[in-house]
Amino acid sequence: MQTNAVLLRQPEQIVLETLPLDASGPADLVVAVDWSGISTGTERLLFSGRMPSFPGMGYPLVPGYEAVGRVVEAGAGSGFSVGTPVFVPGAQCFGPVRGLFGASASRLVVPAARALKLGPANGDVPDRSFVLLALAATAQHALAAAPVLPELIVGHGVLGRLLARLVVAAGGTPVVWERDAARLGGAVGYSVLDPESDPRRDYRAIVDVSGDPALLDTLVGRAARGGSIVLAGFYPDRVGFAFAPAFMREITLRVAAEWQRPDLETVQRMVADGVLSLAGLISHAQPAENADCAYRTAFFDATCIKMVLDWSADA
Repeated sequence: MQTNAVLLRQPEQIVLETLPLDASGPADLVVAVDWSGISTGTERLLFSGRMPSFPGMGYPLVPGYEAVGRVVEAGAGSGFSVGTPVFVPGAQCFGPVRGLFGASASRLVVPAARALKLGPANGDVPDRSFVLLALAATAQHALAAAPVLPELIVGHGVLGRLLARLVVAAGGTPVVWERDAARLGGAVGYSVLDPESDPRRDYRAIVDVSGDPALLDTLVGRAARGGSIVLAGFYPDRVGFAFAPAFMREITLRVAAEWQRPDLETVQRMVADGVLSLAGLISHAQPAENADCAYRTAFFDATCIKMVLDWSADA
């Protein structure tokens, strides 16, 4: 089998290329991808070459951890049926080419245990908003890391918006900081402020999803005594802070790592029950053949809240 895939040959060099697919086994699925999302956090670091080194890191690679599609082949032991719509949080099925995180391709071979069923096996194209489930799970994981409901969220990109929606659903009324005027709109049930216009210095729980390692001193200065700061972005550079202000406030610093399967299942239930809405968060879409343009728009256009790739031409 073969697949068309987004290939990051080296930093800043993106192409759409035909790659071989690994053979599927009895516990695997072959998924025809309808939509995949572009992450402006981890994928931007891969694109720029600033991703910190870790095992398996290297180029060329297939990026992406947000794909929705339909099962076109189901192994006998997979527990899935052909036609089942699924969410796939990445795959490593491209032979010698690395999958970091391997979801941006027209077809994927993935262990059934990694796929998440989105509905009955009717063969329908799943709603493109389901690509947001991984980011919603990331937001849920960050929410669980905070000792109380977050009162301040830093960053009004798609992750910040999802986190704010989760806090509102839990009964909170968060403030979200955003410096870019193009991203001040779109709030429902919470306030979005430029930090310079916010006088508060008593936030009990702050969650930073900005990925800005230089911001921590500012956040310490805005926290209440005994307050907590959760770092939920991905930081390419060393994170540091002045000790004395944090000492005076007895700040608790936490790091929210990658989402786990229970987080994904939790947000899926919330979406199904109408508690969490994924609507209005995808601002841009491009055919997969325009991948290079799509990635650059996602990374460098502030009006782009979320970019998705349309793989329907490869159906």
